[in-house]
Amino acid sequence: MKTLLLGLDGATFTALNPMIEAGVMPFMKSLIHKGVKAELMSTPCPVTPPAWTSMITGRGPGHHGIFDFIRSEEVNDENGTRLSFRLANARDIQSEPIWQLTARQGKKTGVLNFPATYLCYPFDGYIVPGFVTSRVLRSGTYPRAFWDQIKDLPGFDVKDTSWDLDEGRKPLGSSLDFQNLKTWIDYLKRKENGWFAIAKELIENTDTELIAMVFEGVDRLQHQVWRLLDPEFYPKNPEPWEVEARDYSYTYFNHLDGLLKQLVEAAGEESRAIVVSDHGFGSTTEVFYINAWLEKEGYLTWKSTAEEDDKESLTAHNMRDHFETIDFDKTVAYAKTTSANGVYIRIAKKEGQSGIAPEQHEMFCKEIETKLLDWKDPKTGTPVVINTIRRERAFPGVAMEEAPDITVYLRDGGFISIMKSNEIVKPRSEVKGTHRPNGIFIASGKNIEKGKEIGKLSILDVAPTLLYSMGLSIPTNYDGKVALDAFDSDYITVNPPVIADVSQEDEVAKNSKAGDVEENDENVILERLKSLGYME
Repeated sequence: MKTLLLGLDGATFTALNPMIEAGVMPFMKSLIHKGVKAELMSTPCPVTPPAWTSMITGRGPGHHGIFDFIRSEEVNDENGTRLSFRLANARDIQSEPIWQLTARQGKKTGVLNFPATYLCYPFDGYIVPGFVTSRVLRSGTYPRAFWDQIKDLPGFDVKDTSWDLDEGRKPLGSSLDFQNLKTWIDYLKRKENGWFAIAKELIENTDTELIAMVFEGVDRLQHQVWRLLDPEFYPKNPEPWEVEARDYSYTYFNHLDGLLKQLVEAAGEESRAIVVSDHGFGSTTEVFYINAWLEKEGYLTWKSTAEEDDKESLTAHNMRDHFETIDFDKTVAYAKTTSANGVYIRIAKKEGQSGIAPEQHEMFCKEIETKLLDWKDPKTGTPVVINTIRRERAFPGVAMEEAPDITVYLRDGGFISIMKSNEIVKPRSEVKGTHRPNGIFIASGKNIEKGKEIGKLSILDVAPTLLYSMGLSIPTNYDGKVALDAFDSDYITVNPPVIADVSQEDEVAKNSKAGDVEENDENVILERLKSLGYME
C-alpha cells in the first residue's frame, strides 16, 4: 500500500475554500469530503526551509538545525569582521530524515522538490532535490541512475522544473501586468508538470511505498496576487484586468487540482493521500525596517556604501553585497535575513573581538525586546512589534545557537525588512501576500475517517503520521505525535502506534558536515529567492 505526501507550498484554506466553492478545485473538494481536514501549524518562524525540514524529520528547527535558506558565520581577519554564508543543504540537517528511517525499516521512499535535500546521504530510495538550478538538479538526483529514468519523461523539462533566470520565466515585478502574469502562470504549470511526471513514475514504476513531494507554485503565486485571491482584499468593483488576472490565477489552481487527482488515482484505492502545506498565507500592508530601527537605537552601524531603500524592499538585490553594508565591528545587534525574521546579537568570543560580553547577553536581550515592544509608529501611535520570543523557547535543541536570539512578530503579520531606510515603518502601496503559521492538512484513503474536521495539528505530527500509515515504528525522540483522529477506530485498535528507539539522530548530527554548491549556482538561487520574495 502506498502513502502519498502531497505538499503545496504555502497553501491555506483562506484562499482554497473560496476556490473549492467556486468549482475551481473539484478534486480537492472531493478529497476533503471523503477524508479529514485540519489546520497544520507551522514552525515558530513559518518559512519554507525550516518548515519542510521539520515536517520530514519530525523534529523542530532547534534539533535539525535548518533555520533559513542560508548558513552563515562571522569571519574575523586583518580586514575586520564580515559575514560569510552559503546555501543550506542536506548535510546541514542534524536530525534523521524520514526517508532514512523508512529505508532502515525496509521500505523505500521517493522524495521530490524538498528544500535542503541536495547532497543527501546514501539510502535505499530516491531523491530529486528542490529549489536548485538545472545543473544541481541533475547532479543531485539520487541514485544517479534515477536521472536516466526520469530525464526523458513526457512533461518533464529540466529547465522548467529547476530554477534559473531565463527572461521568459521571470516572475512579476511590483506591478501586475496581465500578460506577464499569464506567461508566468503558464511557466508555473509547466514546472508542476515536471514534478508530477517524476512522482507518477515513482508510483507506477518503482517499489516505493512513500512518495513525498512539493508543488511550489502556490506560494509563488500567492506572494504576487494575494489581494486577488483573498476575498477580504478583492475589490468590490474590480477593473477588467483584475477579473482576468484572478481568473487566470485560478487556472493554475485548477491545473494543480488535476495533477493531484491523477497522482491519487495512480496510487490506487488501497492507498492513502495526505495533502499538506509548510505554512499558511495572509496579507502584509507595511514594511518594518528593523535594521534601521537598530541603527537609531545605537546597536547597528551602516557603512557609507549602504543605500536607502525606496522600493518597499525586504531584502537586497544582492545578498553578498548587502552584508558588506553593515560595519560589524561597530554593530552589536542586527537582522541577518528577512526570512529569519529576528535579531542576532553579536557576542565577543575572545578578548579584543567586537560584540557584547557573554555575561551581558541576558540583559541585552531583555533591553532590545522591551524597546521593540515599546516602540510606536509615529503616524498612529501604536506598536508595530506585537510579540517577541527568545530562541531558548522558540527553538530548543542542540542546534539552537544558529537561531536568531529574538524572533519578532509584526502587527501586519509580515516579515521584517533588513534594508536601510530613513523611516522605520512605511505603508505598502498595495497589499502583498506573506506567510502565516496556519497551513493545511487533508487526508483521505484507506482507513481514513470521512467528512471530519480534526482541529489543529502541528507540522511535527506529519512524520509520525506517515510512519504510522506505513506500519513502521515511530522514534521516541519525535517532537510530534500521530494524528490518530484521522484514522478510523477499528484500524487503530488493530494497529496501535509502535513507539520505539529507532532513531539514529545522534549519528546524523555527528556526521553532519556540509558539502559545497558551486558559487554560480548559489548566486542564481539567491537571485531567484530574492526576486520571488523568498529571501522573505
